Amino acid sequence: MKALILSADNFEDQELFYPLNRLKEEKLIVKVASMKKGTIVGEHGYSIKVDTTFDDVVPDGFDILVLPGGKAPEKVRLDHNALEIARHFFDNGKTVAAICHGAQTLISAGVLEGRRATCYIAIRDDLKLAGAIYEDREVVVDGNLITSRHPADLYAFGRELVKQINV
Repeated sequence: MKALILSADNFEDQELFYPLNRLKEEKLIVKVASMKKGTIVGEHGYSIKVDTTFDDVVPDGFDILVLPGGKAPEKVRLDHNALEIARHFFDNGKTVAAICHGAQTLISAGVLEGRRATCYIAIRDDLKLAGAIYEDREVVVDGNLITSRHPADLYAFGRELVKQINV
């Protein structure tokens, strides 16, 4: 199985590295995509090499999409290709996992109508306006969609992500 992480500079470090490493522990191939090649740097100074750009991603080659939070989703949600990638995962019933502000990409992709989800409290109203059914819980699973609120929820987020892999 292969997982794809969409992010950019100013990602929440824990929210990118925890699922990346958790998925690798499960023997998945994990690739990081961003707007540009090179390295992206998190809010707390940790960096990661980008494997590919949004333009070059072939979504058919991936089984899971992970959307970490922080300030990065403000940039990711503005990229047409990133939104198309998110739509592809939803259209094909593939697992999508978003934590914190990561849901902003899904909001902009227009894929949350009628779906149960959670997010960081500051974008709760945006989630509701996008048609999602907001739940204030550490993790919400609605079919192929997994969402969590913030770094303190990473254990539950990772647990549900691994359950999806092993279905």
